[in-house]
This record gives sequence, structure tokens and C-alpha cells, in this order.
Amino acid sequence: MKRSNITRKDLAKSIHETMGFSQRSAADLVDSVFSTLKKSLLKEEPVKIVQFGTFTVRDKSQRVGRNPRTGETMDIAPRSMISFKPSKGLREKLNK
Repeated sequence: MKRSNITRKDLAKSIHETMGFSQRSAADLVDSVFSTLKKSLLKEEPVKIVQFGTFTVRDKSQRVGRNPRTGETMDIAPRSMISFKPSKGLREKLNK
């Protein structure tokens, strides 16, 4: 059966099984990693994880869009978004 999502609980369980940490410590570790990642991205600092990829914050300018249901045009406000660029090794493995 193919799973569609990996949850924080799945990550903590994997750390528990492979490294022997208690489940609570593994969950705290996962939460700490995501908290640090979130803080860095909120400061608009890029986050590079070696052999995995880089997360960066990009600014998107205002543009005109269209409501697909009604066809009405509308302005889409400027916003920031997170972009992910996989490492060369990960990209090569994905494209095999």
C-alpha cells in the first residue's frame, strides 16, 4: 500500500526505531528541527540541508488572475512563498 503523506509522528517513530531515543525525545527532536526551520524561513534566511536540498523564501509580485468558476478577473496580492530546490544527488535519484 502506497502512503501519500509522512507525518511528524512517522518521523519521530523512525528516529525512535533507528537511533533508540524514547518516543517523547524523538518527537521533541522532530519538533525542534521544524521549529528551527520555520524561524529561519520567517527571517527570510535560506535553509540548506546537505544531500537533501535548499529551502528559500521568494517574493511574488501582484498579478491579475481569473476565477475559474466565474471567469471574473481579480488582482492577486503580492506575497511570499517557500521554494525548495533539491540537491544534485536527490534530483539524480528522483530521475532514474
